[in-house]
Amino acid sequence: MAHSNHNLVEHPDSARVLSQAVVRATELMGLSKASLARILGISPSSAGRLFSDQYQLHPDTKEWEIARLFVRLFRSLDAMMAGDETALRTWLASPNQALAAKPNDLIMDVAGLVHTLDYIDSYRAHI
Repeated sequence: MAHSNHNLVEHPDSARVLSQAVVRATELMGLSKASLARILGISPSSAGRLFSDQYQLHPDTKEWEIARLFVRLFRSLDAMMAGDETALRTWLASPNQALAAKPNDLIMDVAGLVHTLDYIDSYRAHI
């Protein structure tokens, strides 16, 4: 019996779903469109169009891969904070001794986003 690999074949609606998830995560995390543009490596105007549903992320691009990491970070934090938006935003904006920076500052580039996600993943593994 053949196994499908979810990483190789994207669902036809994947672009819409991921784009909407990125917008929702950005809003719930209290980030600006400009911050999202910086995180994903897209222009501020593309970020604005993403919010107005006039632009979608596309598979096989760097922005797609970063967006998946970004949404994964949001989902992990949301689970840890039990859906408490205020706690999530406070955690992101507060200096974190283990990360040696505010998570909001770190996630502005890919290396910091991955580092923050690794930190959250290791923390959640202990729960």
